[in-house]
Amino acid sequence: MEMAKISSKGQITIPIEIRKKLKLKEGDKVLFIEEGNRIIFANASIIALQKIQKEMKGEAEKAGVYSEEDVIELVNEVREGLWKKKYENNA
Repeated sequence: MEMAKISSKGQITIPIEIRKKLKLKEGDKVLFIEEGNRIIFANASIIALQKIQKEMKGEAEKAGVYSEEDVIELVNEVREGLWKKKYENNA
């Protein structure tokens, strides 16, 4: 268990072990999540990523993306489409 002291401005220093576990670095944002009589402290970026992953679950399969090679192929197709859209009309 880690402990921190609150300053007169309501600030705390997050113990280094907690920062490491949450992969927090300078400038990162954190969330305070209320669950009953507890407050959970979390890395906002990781929570956002987990939420996106949950919401996107199954979408890759619907799009026919099953492997890293499929992702690379899809990215290349999108890039090619964007390139054509931007530069074909300027020729």
